[in-house]
Amino acid sequence: MALSCRDTLILIFQKLTVADLARASCVCKVWNYVATEDDLVVSAFTSPWRIKELVGRPASGSFWRDNGIWKFAISHRICRGDSVTSLAVKYSVQVMDIKRLNNMMSDHGIYSRDRLLIPISNPEILANTTCYVELDKYAKREVAVLYLEGAPKREQPVSDMNKLSNLSADGKRRLIESLRRSMQVDDGTALYYLAIAEGDPRSALSEFSADLKWERQAGLN
Repeated sequence: MALSCRDTLILIFQKLTVADLARASCVCKVWNYVATEDDLVVSAFTSPWRIKELVGRPASGSFWRDNGIWKFAISHRICRGDSVTSLAVKYSVQVMDIKRLNNMMSDHGIYSRDRLLIPISNPEILANTTCYVELDKYAKREVAVLYLEGAPKREQPVSDMNKLSNLSADGKRRLIESLRRSMQVDDGTALYYLAIAEGDPRSALSEFSADLKWERQAGLN
C-alpha cells in the first residue's frame, strides 16, 4: 500500500536519476502517473548539473530519456571574423564536435547562420544558470541551451538588399548561383555576403575575400 501512495512515491522518486525515473514509469499506472509529473521530471533532469531553472518544455517526451552533457549547449551569436576554428579555441572544444552538433558540412557554413551551438566541455559552467529548451533548426533536435549573455535575444533581421528588390526570382537565383560558384561556398553563405553588401555582388566578393584574408593571417585556415 505504501508504494501506491502518491506522497510516498514522490519522496522516493525525487532521489532517482532520469533513467531510473523512466523505468519506474513503466511499472504500473500509479507509478507512471507520479513519475511523469512535470516538476519531478524537470528536477531529475537538471539536478545533476545544478541548473537553477529550465525554461520551456520539449515537443517530444523522448527529450527526458537522458540528461547527458550532450543535451546541453552554449548559444554563440555569430560575429564578424568568427570561424569554427576560433570558436573551438575560445570554448576549448573540438572543431568536429561543433560541426557535428550544428550539422555543418564546411567551415564556410558558419556565415549563413545567426548562431552556432557550442558543445559544453566543462559541466561546471551549468551551475546556477538558466537553460532554455529549444528546437534548433540546424542541429535538428531539441537542446537545452545556455545563453552566456543572460537570455535569448530576438532574431535580428537580415540586412535589407535594396538592389535585389527589383530582380525577378529567377534573376536572384542566378545571381546567388554565380556568387556561390565564385566563392566556392553554399547558397546560404553566398546569400549572407550578398546581404551585408546590400545586394552588390562585387562588394559581396570583396567582403568574402577580406574575411578569407583575415582567417589566413590569423592562422585559422
